[in-house]
Amino acid sequence: MTDIYGTLGPSCASVETLTEMFRAGMTGIRINLSHEGLRAGGDRIVMIHQASRLAGVRPKILMDMQGPELRIGVLAEPVNMTEGGRVVFAEEGAGQIPVPAIVLEALTPGREVLLDDGRILAVILTGDGSRAEAEVLRGGLLQSRKSIAVHGAVIHPPTMTEADLRNIRDAAEFGITGIMQPFVRSRQDLIEVRQALRENGADHLELIAKIENRQGLGRLPELLKEADSVCIARGDLGNDMDLWKLPAAQKEIGRQCRQAGVPFMVATQMLFTMTSSAVPTRAEVSDIFNTVADGASGVMVTGETAVGSYPVEVIRYLANTAAAGEAFRAGGFDAMGLL
Repeated sequence: MTDIYGTLGPSCASVETLTEMFRAGMTGIRINLSHEGLRAGGDRIVMIHQASRLAGVRPKILMDMQGPELRIGVLAEPVNMTEGGRVVFAEEGAGQIPVPAIVLEALTPGREVLLDDGRILAVILTGDGSRAEAEVLRGGLLQSRKSIAVHGAVIHPPTMTEADLRNIRDAAEFGITGIMQPFVRSRQDLIEVRQALRENGADHLELIAKIENRQGLGRLPELLKEADSVCIARGDLGNDMDLWKLPAAQKEIGRQCRQAGVPFMVATQMLFTMTSSAVPTRAEVSDIFNTVADGASGVMVTGETAVGSYPVEVIRYLANTAAAGEAFRAGGFDAMGLL
């Protein structure tokens, strides 16, 4: 059976809504730790356990770590980045958009910067390692703590943060069943996470390697020797290559996982239009169906349930479409009962 994952957020932060989501087919839920820790969000996690008991489901509860993912800092207020406008990147408190020092060093003239999972695009005009000015090529409203990626730059932040280690220590208390390690770059990343799990009494957690860049994609065979499962995280992976090459990358990761006997899930924009629409597009449904027919062990939505308007309907479409993909995988067209 394909696992159906939602993501916890304001739109589903009630026992009633979470119960309906479990009853609609949700079997697991992702907790995004990029913005707050397990303990800070403890009340919401209690809701997950209450709702799952009411629905009669024993869910997988995954914590998505900060890891080496790069994010902007806290903004004084959201920044409306308009096409053709100029913005300034600098360290915290010194510019319009605060970014880590390790990112500033990579902001050299001509570099393209992708923000908020690639929704916003800018190009660096000037940069001296402490301050960079950029022109906005694709605009949007930028909120605090959104992702930042510098196209073509090699940036190597630590595998885990202090916040990650605190969350690992708290995992058992909150009933966490798995850990999603972002931006896995090499086998050594996973070895370090395994060691941290052992040292903090959390070695029972499932270790899920998120493939989010070409570096991880290129080293996938060695990662499959350390990971319990894989997540094809298409948001940042799609930022690190031409977008039209992303489907081939997904197919190749799935092929290697099947060959190695390692389960894999697929995430990002599976039902993106349902963030504001009660029904998905035909393309989205086809995407989910083909993902499951190709052997995925799980499918995951993120913002659709975290901040979208129709979290229960999202899970219903996700679960029903995945079930159709399972039927096709098992028995082909005749098993679908269409004729």
